[in-house]
Amino acid sequence: MGQEYRRSATTVSLIHYHFVFCPRYRRKVFVNQVEVRFKELLEEICQENDWLIVAMEVMPDHVHLFLNCLPTDSPSDVMAKVKGATSRRLRQEFGHLAHLSSLWTRSYFVSTAENVSSETVKRFVEEQKKRG
Repeated sequence: MGQEYRRSATTVSLIHYHFVFCPRYRRKVFVNQVEVRFKELLEEICQENDWLIVAMEVMPDHVHLFLNCLPTDSPSDVMAKVKGATSRRLRQEFGHLAHLSSLWTRSYFVSTAENVSSETVKRFVEEQKKRG
């Protein structure tokens, strides 16, 4: 997949964010149906917000997400929406997560893909599961 430019009414942009974020206490919660449902929810949230998922890899205890966003979408807003919605829904739908007051830590890592190509970051994200 080549570079995908985003267009709004007044802007043409190419902004890629690479996020890494973890559940509280680095719990290994993203296994089996929880992983499947998390990916579905994430795709829904991204579609609702007009974010394009370039690459995503869900590990049992952390997530790599590489998104193409408009310049009006700040990384903190993206994480607030992703973490808020997924935490609430996963805790409602999976009884073993219901006792958690919050699924996610407050922190996250974010970088832009300006120093390396988006293809390089995409390959890195996709290779995470193969590393063991």
